[in-house]
Amino acid sequence: MSREVKVSSIIEALKLEVLSGNVGINNVITSEEVNMPGLEFAGFFDYFEPTRLMIIGSRESDYIQTIDEDVAIKRIDYMMNNKIPAIIISTRVHLPKYFFELSNKYGVPILKSDDRTTSLTSKLYVYLRDELAERISIHGVLMDINGLGTLITGKSGIGKSETALELIKRGNQLVADDLVEIYEKEVGVLSGRAPETIKKVLEVRGVGIVNVIEMFGVGAYRKSKTIRLVIELKEYNENEPFDRLGLSTEHIKFFNTELTKITIPVKSGRNLAVIVEAAALNEKLKSMGYNAAQELADEINKIAGGNK
Repeated sequence: MSREVKVSSIIEALKLEVLSGNVGINNVITSEEVNMPGLEFAGFFDYFEPTRLMIIGSRESDYIQTIDEDVAIKRIDYMMNNKIPAIIISTRVHLPKYFFELSNKYGVPILKSDDRTTSLTSKLYVYLRDELAERISIHGVLMDINGLGTLITGKSGIGKSETALELIKRGNQLVADDLVEIYEKEVGVLSGRAPETIKKVLEVRGVGIVNVIEMFGVGAYRKSKTIRLVIELKEYNENEPFDRLGLSTEHIKFFNTELTKITIPVKSGRNLAVIVEAAALNEKLKSMGYNAAQELADEINKIAGGNK
């Protein structure tokens, strides 16, 4: 199922001013591409794509005003009648009156940004790419642990939310609890966030739903985070081997991106929050080129080789 974004969401995210066509603020956008209508203003519609947002900058607005008004109205009428989602104009752009008349007629909002055209186009592309990207939902908790996006997974009741609560108390940030929406911004870059209905909240068994911002302050929550590590909490089984040194590396793949995965055995008496935090910090050190386990192994091999 293809994703879509409402014009009203873009208005809020990019802080746009609605100039006309208010009835169309719930129009939907399904394409991450935007249209700069220079060719269409010139009367060439072979590549016109009505599903795209339209951006009008200074050059386009200056050009359309050099055309005979009746011809210009006919061309703008054609585009708006094809139900383009909205028109966004950059700062310092002024449009002829007929734009606003047609905007109200067809329910195509005209929105104004305080940004120049290049900056506006860049912001729109990033926003639409993120919002329209294919998503998967994973049961787990996503935390920002000392700057490292860490996805904590495990069976229901294993202690994911309780671990998250302790991590927040230790100064880390919650991104999502219970359900994490994951999308690939580009190959090698996965981002996660909470579904709209459960943002900022954490479910703790025996306590219920808590709002982390109200309880711990705005610094306890962030809207989204790039995921770089997956930690699975798994019930301890003495017959199941666990990597004690950390020399082997396990991976898990989402879309086209592989992430490092660490399995942590859970048993009574273990402080999971401290262990998860240590695992995240250790992974951060590895990404910076320092691997404690490998350094120890190299030292032992050196000693063993010298004795031999």
